[in-house]
Amino acid sequence: MGEQWVPTNCPCCGFRTGGGTCPVCFWTDDGQGDADADLVRGGPNGDLSLSHARLNFAIYGASHPRYQEMVRSPHPDEHP
Repeated sequence: MGEQWVPTNCPCCGFRTGGGTCPVCFWTDDGQGDADADLVRGGPNGDLSLSHARLNFAIYGASHPRYQEMVRSPHPDEHP
């Protein structure tokens, strides 16, 4: 039997959307987590730290205000 894929929680918004770029907050999962959340790594998330992206999500509903029109609401099965 094949293994069942279990989506991971987005480190920014916390919804179970898998890896890659989250359609709920538009954060790109680059492996950053709580231990280094205040660091700005550059890469796919540009000048955002995970902490700043989380704050933006709480305020704007997206990891950055410029992504507000690109995100969607989480599906029922994506809630933690």
